[in-house]
Amino acid sequence: MRLYSGTTKQFVEDSYRNQIAEKLKLSFFEQFRFNPSDSEVRSWQNSLRAISQTLEHTGLSDNGIILEYQLPLTSKRLDVLLTGKDDNNNENAIIIELKQWDKCANTTSPNEVITFIGGGMREVLHPSVQVGQYHIYLLDTHTVFYDEDAINLSSCSYLHNYHSFEGDELNASKFNAWVTRFPVYTADDVLLLSSFIKEKIGNGQGMDILNKVEQSEYRPSKKLMDHVGNVIKGKKEYILLDEQLVAYDKVFTSAKEGFHNRKKTVVIIKGGPGTGKSVIALNLMADLSLEGFNTHYSTGSKAFTETLRKIVGPRGATQLKYFNSYIDAPFNSLDVLIADEAHRIRKTSNHRFMRADQKSNKLQIEELINTAKVPVFLIDDDQIVRPNEIGSVDLIKQYAKTLSCEIFEYELEAQFRCAGSNGFVNWINNTLGIKKTANVLWDQNELFDFKVFSSPQEVEDEIRKKAGDGLTARMTAGFCWEWSKNLKQDRTLIEDVRIGDYISPSNAQHNATNLAPGIPKAHHWAYDDGGIDQIGCVYTAQGFEFDYVGVIFGLDLKYNMDKQQWEGFTENSYDHVVKRSGDKFIDLVKNTYRVLLSRGMKGCYVHFMDKDTERFFRSRMEI
Repeated sequence: MRLYSGTTKQFVEDSYRNQIAEKLKLSFFEQFRFNPSDSEVRSWQNSLRAISQTLEHTGLSDNGIILEYQLPLTSKRLDVLLTGKDDNNNENAIIIELKQWDKCANTTSPNEVITFIGGGMREVLHPSVQVGQYHIYLLDTHTVFYDEDAINLSSCSYLHNYHSFEGDELNASKFNAWVTRFPVYTADDVLLLSSFIKEKIGNGQGMDILNKVEQSEYRPSKKLMDHVGNVIKGKKEYILLDEQLVAYDKVFTSAKEGFHNRKKTVVIIKGGPGTGKSVIALNLMADLSLEGFNTHYSTGSKAFTETLRKIVGPRGATQLKYFNSYIDAPFNSLDVLIADEAHRIRKTSNHRFMRADQKSNKLQIEELINTAKVPVFLIDDDQIVRPNEIGSVDLIKQYAKTLSCEIFEYELEAQFRCAGSNGFVNWINNTLGIKKTANVLWDQNELFDFKVFSSPQEVEDEIRKKAGDGLTARMTAGFCWEWSKNLKQDRTLIEDVRIGDYISPSNAQHNATNLAPGIPKAHHWAYDDGGIDQIGCVYTAQGFEFDYVGVIFGLDLKYNMDKQQWEGFTENSYDHVVKRSGDKFIDLVKNTYRVLLSRGMKGCYVHFMDKDTERFFRSRMEI
């Protein structure tokens, strides 16, 4: 999808007559059936006039230009793509990212700066990093840029209102590698930008190249798929054991056969915490990619997805996406789509940060099934922790049948967490009243180390000891305290969690910027070394596992010893979405604590704020 394409000569003429923004506006309406925002129109008017003047200065007219070119399976649009030949008759394309910034400030984040955008100062990617990501995406996913006789691709950014100065954060040393490869041009660099463009496409003849780009097939390159597959296969934590390997073999066979069948195939893998769903999913991703299948791995968790992206590197991000990435995905555009933690599927892919033109009325489950020849769903119905999460085995089956899909269903039972003890997870399910099991009492002689402590400080001390011994360990808690949006003056976190003399900060908010050194962003909390200093919540812990987990069991869920039943207390919850969930509240909070208590592979340490709840748990523990 693009909003404008043609020759640079026509573009310059349209700009000179002040018609370019109007043409984009009309094209936008034709595609989305509503008008773009006033701010977007103003952005077109200002930025495109600046690039038009630059092109006019170069004297280039026989070149191709595409404006607002949407990258497939993303919501991102390239501002400008130019095409043409150089003096050696090589075919070239240039991405130009346009910015209206006039200043930026420092941040501790490795790839970001702070600038005024969207009505306030925000942390955003450095222009070279942003355009570099687009560049890498095209090289890895568009056949015209990696096949035989590929078009050469170059990228830069143009900040036409920006004047550089000594000590400018835009030129900070941490961005050197990015800026060298993907240069930044400011208002002072018009001649340099002109020279850059003329060097790449100064020989014109750009329209045939433009047509090649627009007709290019979206498909990840073999190099990319090999990269992702090899990184995952090289991680010892993703080794398959026993039942995991049996299930993997069945699913892998079903996925490959489903790909070759004319009939669409849906694969469902069910399993509770610690049964190895994500390990199977990642191995499927790796092996299918290595065999040349166009495979994506998607989740509903930012923390889990960003951690995986960190593991595989920037290139791998192309194949690691969120459930809401497939709004505009063409039918069967992927061979296999692996949807991990499918219980986090929502009704639609819309969210409050989306532009109106990005929103859809289609159900998210339909989008996911439609996108791939073989969608694979890994799911635990008892891990739904928010009212807008509607993913379930029944939902998947319902829509798979509606779309005439063949369905294969597998269930995982063996436990690969909690020291391999099915008994602990079953005991937690029984004790919380989530599911009746035979495990009424917890045997303290089991290999899994479960302990109750009288204070949160004791729990934290034990967790820190484990971390000091080189083990993975984290503190977690229910959502029973206000989660401060602001930072202290020194950019450290406010200690929201207060229990008597005990105080501790929660992990950073998801949109927190300019954090003090050593404090990880929310989506890096689980595996960043600095995460040991904050208390995580279900949204940052779900999907992860640690050697040891500490849990503060809050006052939003209590056991009434007199009535012998669990009771929910919305007044003690600060999860504003969950506390408005009505009758679902108690079940969602139960699921929350089930998730937190089952994160440990070797042990779980708990402090109960409510003494009756503690007595109830202790009454179900063998001495």
